[in-house]
Amino acid sequence: MYEPIRSKSAHSMAEASDFPHRTREEELDIQLAGHLAALLAVTDELGLETEGNRIAAQVARLRGTAPTRHAGPSGAGAAALHDRALALAGRALVVAASRADTAAAILAAERMDAHTAALRDTQLVGTL
Repeated sequence: MYEPIRSKSAHSMAEASDFPHRTREEELDIQLAGHLAALLAVTDELGLETEGNRIAAQVARLRGTAPTRHAGPSGAGAAALHDRALALAGRALVVAASRADTAAAILAAERMDAHTAALRDTQLVGTL
């Protein structure tokens, strides 16, 4: 009545391929390292050397190699840089929390607080 299936299923063929697969943890490590590396670039542009070194240490831990440090300024103002850094630190915090990386989460939260305070100070200076 029905013709038997003679070829392998597409699903079983995909599983047997040599395509490299990453675990969820590996994907989160890559994502977190990317957010922290972007935060490092903005931090370096702001001239925050000590904070940059702390971020670089976390990137090196996640990637296994030291990150390349920011080479040149973008020409953005301090308020725009702090705003960008705040957003990047927030993204890093979300990923760090989802992978239960306490050290990176604490660092990201501290950077969020620092950039929020810097933005508040920048707004106060503009009103004087």
